[in-house]
Amino acid sequence: MLHKVSIAGLTMDPASNTPIIILKSDDDEQAVPIWIGLLEATSIASALQNIKYDRPMTHDLLKNFADTLEISIVKVEVCDLKDNTFYARIYFVSKDQSFDIDARPSDAIALALRFKAPIYVEDSVMQKSKLSDADAEVADTSEDGKKWADYLANLSPDDFGKYKV
Repeated sequence: MLHKVSIAGLTMDPASNTPIIILKSDDDEQAVPIWIGLLEATSIASALQNIKYDRPMTHDLLKNFADTLEISIVKVEVCDLKDNTFYARIYFVSKDQSFDIDARPSDAIALALRFKAPIYVEDSVMQKSKLSDADAEVADTSEDGKKWADYLANLSPDDFGKYKV
């Protein structure tokens, strides 16, 4: 089953200084955090904030190319999670055919925003991305480490920033 999601926020992981995109289910409060690259986060943030550059950035370039060939994106899906790596598919349609390709979720999302295409997350990905207390292992057992573990365990999607990277 697919869950339609929206971008709840973009934030930085304080431990690794890596951007995180938070996808939140439109049906309920389930959230999926995905660690992404800085360039992709910047591309997503610029699309969310409707920032235009003098010259096309990579995802804008692909959008321009697809528009020239009369190809559009109808949806993207975050379809799998294996060994802490998320997988996505981009679904294209043209006047002659429909096809889909494998992509990193960050690229798929950056393109979906430009095409105003819906974003979905497979139910199995939602389930795998949930951490229960039994799944979490606190590596730092100092008082500071315990405080951080408690803080992170109690975060909700509303605690993340809105599109600032």
